Amino acid sequence: MSLTLFNTLSHKREAFVPLHPPRVTMYVCGPTVYSYAHIGNARPPVVFDVLARLLRRDYQLTYARNITDVDDKINAAAADEGVDISVVTNRYLAAYHEDLRALGVQDPDVEPRVTDHLDDIIRMIQQLISSKHAYEAQGHILFAVESFSDYGILSRRSIDEMVAGARVEVAPYKRAPGDFVLWKPSPPDVVGWASPWGRGRPGWHIECSAMAEKHLGETLDIHGGGQDLVFPHHENEVAQSTCAHGGLPYCRYWVHNGFVNMGSEKMAKSLGNVLLVKDLVHQHPGEVIRLALLSAHYRQPLDWTPRLLDESTQRLDRLYGVLRDAGLKGEFRPTAVAEVTADADQAALEPVVAALEEDLNTPQALAALAALARSTNRCEDPQQRGRLAATLRAGAWYMGLLGADPEDWFARTGQGDDDPDAPRINALVEQRVKLRAAGDFAAADRIRDELVTMGVLIEDGPAGTRWRRS
Repeated sequence: MSLTLFNTLSHKREAFVPLHPPRVTMYVCGPTVYSYAHIGNARPPVVFDVLARLLRRDYQLTYARNITDVDDKINAAAADEGVDISVVTNRYLAAYHEDLRALGVQDPDVEPRVTDHLDDIIRMIQQLISSKHAYEAQGHILFAVESFSDYGILSRRSIDEMVAGARVEVAPYKRAPGDFVLWKPSPPDVVGWASPWGRGRPGWHIECSAMAEKHLGETLDIHGGGQDLVFPHHENEVAQSTCAHGGLPYCRYWVHNGFVNMGSEKMAKSLGNVLLVKDLVHQHPGEVIRLALLSAHYRQPLDWTPRLLDESTQRLDRLYGVLRDAGLKGEFRPTAVAEVTADADQAALEPVVAALEEDLNTPQALAALAALARSTNRCEDPQQRGRLAATLRAGAWYMGLLGADPEDWFARTGQGDDDPDAPRINALVEQRVKLRAAGDFAAADRIRDELVTMGVLIEDGPAGTRWRRS
C-alpha cells in the first residue's frame, strides 16, 4: 500500500508507515450522547469508515471509536427528565447507531464507553500527579500545561495564543490560565464516582487518553476527528498521554476532517440551521447522504445544499443503472476484504484505489468510478462487461457505495410498477422508442418533454430505455 495522509502534527502529507506492521491502530473521537446527531456529526464516522476499509486491504486494523457517556450536558438532560444518565445516553446511543447503519458505516472493532473506564482514567491521573504534571486544587485535579514543553505542538500555537483564542475557564485555584481539568468534584445532586480525591467525575480530555491506551497501547498509529477538536481536545490529549507514558509519542498521524456548512453559513443551533441525520434519512436514502458527505475532499469544508443531495442522487442512479444493465443482481455485502475484489479487474480498479490512497481523495475516486462506469457501458463483450461492473462495485465498496441490489435501489427511489402513473409512463416510453426506431426524433423529443413535465427522466442505454422519477 502506498497510502499518504495529511498529518496535522507535521502539517504536511506523509507516507503512512505503521509502527508495528502489519498491525495498525486507529482511534476516532465519537459522540457525546446527549442529543440526536446532526449532519456535521456524521462526517467523521463516514470519512474514517472509508479509511478503515482502505487500511483493511493490507493491514490488521484495530479501530476504536469511543462513546462519551458522562458529561455536563448529559447530566443536565438527565436532570431535566428526572432520570439516571444511562437513560439519556442509551437512548441517544441507540439513535446514533441507527443513523450510522443508515449511512452504511461499519462498526468499529472497539467502542469504549467512558463509564466503563473510570479505573483506567483514575490510574492515568495518578501517573500524572506522581510525575509532577498534574496537581490537586480545591478538589480538582488539573494538568499543568507549563510542565510539558511541547504544549501547542499539534495546533501550532503558543500557550498565550491558545488561551487568548479559547474559552478558558477562569478559576482562582489554577496555577496557570491554560491548565485543564482531569478530575472535578461532584455535588450530591450530580453523578459521580469514588476516587482518591473524593467523589467526582472525569474531565473530557483525559477520557480519550485513557481509553486509547487501554485498547490500542501507548502510541497510536492514527488518531482522527473533526477539525474543531484540534484544540483544546486533541492538544490536551497529546500533553497528558505523552507525559503519562514517560515521553513516548502519543500518536504518529493526526487526521482531521473539515466542517459541514449550511450553504455559506456555519451550522449552529443559534442560527436554526441544524439538520439531524434521523430526519435526513427519512427524506433521502442513506447512501445518497453518504455520497454527499464524500463529494468534497475530507479536509475541505463541505457546503450542504439541496442541490448537493440532488446531484448525489443522480450520480447513484447512473452508477446503479450501469450495474443493472450489466446484469448484476443482489446485494454486495462482503464479510471479508478478500471477497471485495475477487471478481474484479485489478487494472481497472487501480485508479479508484490510487485516488483513495492519495490522502483519501474521494472526489478523484468518484471521478474514477464514473470513468469505469462509462467503460462498462461501452463494453460489448457480455462477460467482460460483467467483470467491469463487478470492478465498479468493488471500487465503490471502499467508499461504502453500491451495496444494494440495483433493482431494489430503483424501486426505493421511485421507479417501478408501484408508481400510480407507471402504466401511462410505460406507454409513452414505448411510443417514444418506436418513434426513435422509425427516425421521427422530433416526435420522440416531444414525448420526452411531456415526461419531463411529469417528473420523469429517460435513460437510453445499451440494455434499452428506462425511466425514473427526477
